[in-house]
Amino acid sequence: MGKQKVRLGRLIVGTVLLVVVGLVCWQALYHSPGDRKDLRYQAWKLGIYQMDLDKATDTMVGDIYPDRLVIGKTEAEIAKRFGYVTALESASEYVRYCYFNSPYYGKHVLILRQSNWMVLMKDGRAVDLILVKGC
Repeated sequence: MGKQKVRLGRLIVGTVLLVVVGLVCWQALYHSPGDRKDLRYQAWKLGIYQMDLDKATDTMVGDIYPDRLVIGKTEAEIAKRFGYVTALESASEYVRYCYFNSPYYGKHVLILRQSNWMVLMKDGRAVDLILVKGC
């Protein structure tokens, strides 16, 4: 019985040590705050780390599935997640120009902070996330 407890204890300590070493190596490889694989960004996406939200919206450009952060959420939930949203009227000239010359013209959209991320809303919920570029 005593040997089993010692083995179990060693297994637990070994597993924890392996996880810690793995996380340290991961962070050493992807240590830039603008890297989508950075642990801080990944933790922010999970809601367990408070990241600079302007850096988060910049990092989202390289994210494979950034739409998962907004799709299905209400305006209030999006504003809580990103600190605030900007109405189209207060967005940059470039974003407004692109909106007025896009297939989304006339539809309800929000802008994440002062970024180039536009959220298409329908029936009070986000249905699409669009990166405004090259219009």
